[in-house]
Amino acid sequence: MKRVFVIEQGDNVGTAVLEPIDAGETVQAYGRLTGVSVMANQAVPYGHKIALQDIPRGGAVIKYGLSIGTATVDIKAGDHVHVHNVESNRGRGDLAARKA
Repeated sequence: MKRVFVIEQGDNVGTAVLEPIDAGETVQAYGRLTGVSVMANQAVPYGHKIALQDIPRGGAVIKYGLSIGTATVDIKAGDHVHVHNVESNRGRGDLAARKA
């Protein structure tokens, strides 16, 4: 079983920090969240994220205990989470300008 690193207990994604994950492999969360496992629906490259739970379209993708983006489609537990299904909100000056 492969492992994904989870930074905060409230995170809904884990990061493949040890090695890439193949589709169909079961992965286990470790770090500040343990006891959660999912089967990878797609391959997850090294350094990328996998959903630990379902994230609805428009829902927040949580890493570091903070929202790092918004799901642009329904993301199922075990899905590869990256730019193809998340719009980032990190370092977005346009979003900061709207709040001012």
